[in-house]
Amino acid sequence: MLKRISVTGPESTGKSWLAENLANRFNEPWVPEYSRTFLENLKEPYTFENVLLIAKGQFKAEETLAKKAKEYLFCDTDFLVTHIWCMVKFGKSHAWIEYMLETHRYSHYLLCSPDLPWQADPLREHPHMRKELFEMYKTELENRNFSFSIVSGEGEERLQDAIDSIVNSESIKPNP
Repeated sequence: MLKRISVTGPESTGKSWLAENLANRFNEPWVPEYSRTFLENLKEPYTFENVLLIAKGQFKAEETLAKKAKEYLFCDTDFLVTHIWCMVKFGKSHAWIEYMLETHRYSHYLLCSPDLPWQADPLREHPHMRKELFEMYKTELENRNFSFSIVSGEGEERLQDAIDSIVNSESIKPNP
């Protein structure tokens, strides 16, 4: 059975790099962050409804790539990201995102620590909130009783921390 691993956390914490490198190391597919592609093609400021479209696009990409995975599917972002994004930006979340957050479980979450230097990017919004956002992610994961590990360090150290979390975790169970 497939084990879906979500790489999650605040902006500029190496999620994309980590998801891609984990996929390469395990010789499995990874799901890139759909929001980046969506937002780069958007001609106006994004809206609450756009975040719902992003969540649905991310899910569609994940389901497509899950068919190619053997044991693991590494997901760069998840419904937790879109939920927290909505809460911070709009003060509310979409019912569909909430529903999917509860029903579309990942085998394990890798919560990326904000211990990497901030990388400026036109799509990033909260350089001074990374620690606060990290705590929001951690609290949500704990309150929802989701299996997770905190990943820290730079480069290969961060990658090895994530690999160790996956390989050594007895809580990682396949998704039905």
